[in-house]
Amino acid sequence: MTHSDLLRQTYDAALEIAFTDNAVPTSLNSDVVSFVDYIVYRSESNKGMVTVLTTLLVHKIIVPTQDIRNHQAGLPDGFAGRVIDKSQVTPFMKSVSFPAMAESGWLTRSLEQFHPYTLDYPGKITPKKAKTAFLSIIDQVQMHDVSALDVLLYLFALLIRQRDSIKVELAKPHSLSISAIISLLEKHFVAEYPTSGASRLPTLAVYAAYQCMMLEIARYKDKMLCPLESHNSADSQSGRIGDIDVNNDDETAFEGVEIKHGIIITPELVTDAYEKFKIHNTDRYYLLTTADMSGADWSSINAEIARISQIHGCQVIVNGVYSTLKYYLRLLADTSEFIDYYVECMKMDKTIKFQHKTMWNDVVSGK
Repeated sequence: MTHSDLLRQTYDAALEIAFTDNAVPTSLNSDVVSFVDYIVYRSESNKGMVTVLTTLLVHKIIVPTQDIRNHQAGLPDGFAGRVIDKSQVTPFMKSVSFPAMAESGWLTRSLEQFHPYTLDYPGKITPKKAKTAFLSIIDQVQMHDVSALDVLLYLFALLIRQRDSIKVELAKPHSLSISAIISLLEKHFVAEYPTSGASRLPTLAVYAAYQCMMLEIARYKDKMLCPLESHNSADSQSGRIGDIDVNNDDETAFEGVEIKHGIIITPELVTDAYEKFKIHNTDRYYLLTTADMSGADWSSINAEIARISQIHGCQVIVNGVYSTLKYYLRLLADTSEFIDYYVECMKMDKTIKFQHKTMWNDVVSGK
């Protein structure tokens, strides 16, 4: 396994645990935890220290017999830490928006001295507490059998948390044609992400369209658009009939929308939807998907829709997310309001992570 492979693999694992609890789960002892906590706290001011520590940990995992305190090839039984950092670690750190130096952490004078990283290392790393934390972690890994992988995983999980807590200013392009808006949304939805949450994006877009329509469309006069539920909330437990609910002024269900990302709508999904609204006097229910429905079993879908209409009266509509959004946007006086609402939905929704936000900016800028 290469250093780059290990970095990516550990990063992906860290994504899974970074937001699982109030505290990141780890088997590390309390002293090491406190040292890593402080390294991350100082990471923006001590970027070189973060990349050097990451390089040492990764190399220890790749070559367990290496004494990582001997960070230069000229030291006895040493290795070229700076070369690994410059070619693999720093580029990776930049790619995931972790604190990183321009080229290598070893360009920092306090870290490049020709001395092993023992507890008495003479380099003037400041503040003193950061120096103690940095050297103590290395000592714990090299001399006391603390797992380098556990340290790296915990370090990455904390860096992910710190990074994602930083406010990302989201682009709000205006004066776009409807086709340009749909194109941006599609690129944003289907981009590859190293973390979960992308399936929430189509729901936020449709919700943003509803926020606009509630103010402009006669159908929704005196109706209430319900706040979005958590992405993981079960409709049966929340009392909601869909991902998006519009209620009458007496809070009874008027219209529901269920949105699938990359999933073809089947007759069974139509039946499942009916089970959610059958006890309500729901007027209209949408089943929308970003998937290509050209190969769907439309004959059975339409038969089930007709059956529901006959026994309940609700109009069930199966359609694509993009065609539905295109239709909704044509109803609006100013499509720039839709963009504003979509951006605000991304800001507020806890499912949406740093990568989804930065991807939106990249898509808008044409990267």
